[in-house]
Amino acid sequence: MLVLAGYSLVYKLNRVRTLYLLLISLFFYFKTSGVFVVLLSFTICSDYFWGRVIHKSNSEIKRRLLLSVSVILNLSVLCFFKYAYFFNESFNQITGSENIFFNHVAQFSNNFFSTHFSVEKLLLPVGVSFFTFQSLSYTIDMYRRKIEPVKNVFDYGFFVCFFPHLVAGPIVKAHDFIYQIYQPYKLSRFEFGTALFWIINGLCKKIIADYIALNYVDRIFDNPNLFSGVETIFGIFGYSLQIYMDFSGYTDIAIGLALILGYRLKMNFNSPYKATSTSEFWKRWHISLSSWLQEYLYIPLGGNRTGTWGSYLSLSVIILFLVLLSGKLWLILVALFIAVVCLMIAYFSKSFQNKLNTNINVMVTMLLGGLWHGSSWLFIIWGGLNGLGIMVHKLWARISPFKNTKSILIRFALMLITLSFISFTRIFFRSEDLTTVNTIFDRINHHLGSDLIMKVIIGYKAVFLVILLGYLIHWIPEKIKQVYRNWFSSLHIVAMGLIMLLAVFVMVQFMSGDMQPFIYFQF
Repeated sequence: MLVLAGYSLVYKLNRVRTLYLLLISLFFYFKTSGVFVVLLSFTICSDYFWGRVIHKSNSEIKRRLLLSVSVILNLSVLCFFKYAYFFNESFNQITGSENIFFNHVAQFSNNFFSTHFSVEKLLLPVGVSFFTFQSLSYTIDMYRRKIEPVKNVFDYGFFVCFFPHLVAGPIVKAHDFIYQIYQPYKLSRFEFGTALFWIINGLCKKIIADYIALNYVDRIFDNPNLFSGVETIFGIFGYSLQIYMDFSGYTDIAIGLALILGYRLKMNFNSPYKATSTSEFWKRWHISLSSWLQEYLYIPLGGNRTGTWGSYLSLSVIILFLVLLSGKLWLILVALFIAVVCLMIAYFSKSFQNKLNTNINVMVTMLLGGLWHGSSWLFIIWGGLNGLGIMVHKLWARISPFKNTKSILIRFALMLITLSFISFTRIFFRSEDLTTVNTIFDRINHHLGSDLIMKVIIGYKAVFLVILLGYLIHWIPEKIKQVYRNWFSSLHIVAMGLIMLLAVFVMVQFMSGDMQPFIYFQF
């Protein structure tokens, strides 16, 4: 409310508006991450500079070199904070040494800012993956001549750290946002109602997600040995709903806040559990990340047309990463042997070569998507399974008798199959370690307890009713959802306020403890 009160005095003046929101955003980040606001400022100043010199250069070689410097700097910062522990542990595992991790950034902060960080621990700056990818889009778009440079570093800083989407997305591409900085403020009465709808909608999603987690899902994944296979399966599908409502709830609020301030962020979720295939799911889920990976990674690697040297280089880096993760150097020889066999088959079989080239980019993109979430076998397996799911669907689509079906029953069956597969892969995403994964599969395979289904449903009837209602609301046709959104957005402001107060009152009844951090803050 204080931010909006100040904003009401400056919103008509573009330059003042931008500077005001930049300062608010930096303060917002400082309150979430403290001294790491220096890291955010470095990213802003660095890529603003590289963007300008790339724009001024007419030499293609020089432009590529400058872009490479920007990419390397950004990825180096990202890799340090996300993978420093991993590289230190891998080095110790391979060499048999016992080097203790030392955080030079913490030491610098302690010396110059009088902080008290432990130099043996590494804190992950909130939102580092999101604002790094966002900043990268600017220099890449500048290299591709898709945008003009911003007028000054304050405009660029605002683009990178606009507070609604700063810490957990949606990831905003430069060519989708920067032009809005220079447009006059506009917000219709209907758009204001729409913004309020998204904010209250996101809040409701978040509180319900916490309710499901605290009262059921967290119990299953924290102590899988205590539950039957049936309870575990319910927990897996419950987690799929929880992570959707948690993450999409955040982005709903971000989109609503941005709209009130006069900026339009793109939709980040499009009812993903309506997808009838894995390929369609990834067009509906975390759209800003999926489209970023498609535009800046998948297509440059050759897309679904062919593999490139970049494809094989990326795959080699991933394999090296897996070797380091396992701590077993002999796996390099295994990988080389497999690569030689595949190349020999490809040399003599044109059809195999085509399939290899068209599928390698899918797998590389999904594996890198897994690594983006963290340096863990679990994330890599999760990414690999989703890549495999997309590849299998591409093959199935060629012979599927249901490709253009309009049967509601068949489409619903395909939807349930897709949801089941996606939920299955999330066992690896949610579990703390491989031991937990093995325990979960053991409970499902050997301790199913199908005779307990009714007892389980009755015992957790309140939670299961919320989960069921959550899925049913999710599956409502988009046309119907649009009707009630428009109805709310067209109400008198007093009626809107009363409905929002009622929604908050109802949500308070679901709060069984402190609100949990948004799941994607950890990435």
